[in-house]
Amino acid sequence: MKKEELIKLAKEARANAYVPYSKFQVGAALLTKDGKVYLGANIENASYPLCMCAERNALYNAMNHGEKKENFVAMAVTGKTTGPISPCGACRQVISELFPKDAPIYLTNLEGALQETNAVELLPFAFDDSDL
Repeated sequence: MKKEELIKLAKEARANAYVPYSKFQVGAALLTKDGKVYLGANIENASYPLCMCAERNALYNAMNHGEKKENFVAMAVTGKTTGPISPCGACRQVISELFPKDAPIYLTNLEGALQETNAVELLPFAFDDSDL
């Protein structure tokens, strides 16, 4: 699958966002080695700490369907931002543990801005099992 197709699916995933408070829809699409795509959208809650971001929803969705870190090949994340969207700190931490270090992550916006990165670039000093 080309990155443009994965980005398109992330944009479509935004439609599933539940954002009555922020009105800030985010979509994510996670591609596996066998071509499956797992979508995620942000889901808000009146008790704000219980909200869940699109990136984590996509990763958890894939893992709940039996996928493993080594099966993930790319992820696209998009939202209505001025430049490429930027994952929050919690998502960066989860990505650093559950997503391959060197697999591409496409950060986009609705106007076509694109920044390709990876888990290490997103969180260079990630907390990991060696810190336990």
